[in-house]
Amino acid sequence: MLFTLKKYIGGMMLPLPVLLLLMGIGIALIWFSRWQKTGKIFISLGWLVLLLLSLQPVADRLLAPIENTYPTWRGTQPVKYIVVLGGGYTWNDAWAPSSNLISNSLPRLNEGIRLWQANPGAKLIFTGAAAVTNPVSTAEAGARVAESLGVPRSDIITLDSPKDTEREAAAVKQAIGDTPFLLVTSASHLPRAMIFFQRAGLHPLPAPANQLAITSPLNPWERIIPSPVWLMHSDRVSYETLGRLWQWLKGDSGQPGEE
Repeated sequence: MLFTLKKYIGGMMLPLPVLLLLMGIGIALIWFSRWQKTGKIFISLGWLVLLLLSLQPVADRLLAPIENTYPTWRGTQPVKYIVVLGGGYTWNDAWAPSSNLISNSLPRLNEGIRLWQANPGAKLIFTGAAAVTNPVSTAEAGARVAESLGVPRSDIITLDSPKDTEREAAAVKQAIGDTPFLLVTSASHLPRAMIFFQRAGLHPLPAPANQLAITSPLNPWERIIPSPVWLMHSDRVSYETLGRLWQWLKGDSGQPGEE
């Protein structure tokens, strides 16, 4: 119940729900009260912030400092385990296997397989519990997709009980002890994940995937036309900032935003 409540509350604190609520209040004030000027301010402010967060230069400038905390793993240190954290997923047998890994999950899996290929004999560990209405767990979905891409099941370990990053750290510790391993997750999520895993007494080597903030050249129109793609990047900033604040409130990190 607490996990579900946390997801609902956290989801409502992201930019799009907050700005829609702000503009909705503004509309209500205009139509049903005498506070029309206040309503106009709310609508105008909501529109302006939504516009800015939907522009690539704004969204990616906010996201880049979080994603750049750890560089892409190119080290030569051999490892026995590669942990790929769970993300968005579903499971439909009629689909191509990789189509079941939604949003951040497929890039994480791809990077995990790249690192597995670079470390012969290593085991791929997939984490994550089943969604409320899905009999297939996040970990099992990742394992099935990895198998479809040529990873033998004998090289795969699934930890399908943890529901969040903190519990994933505890499950990994129980499975492999204090053996060093590569920790693969989205670049924006990795700073927060590293805190959880290090505080669990583990020795993760950071391996970011799914980098989103673009600093390389783009077509000019892509930088000036609002897009849901860039709004999603702003959403990641809010999500991870809220996550770090929650860590801090629980006493899991020194300061909010401290890397």
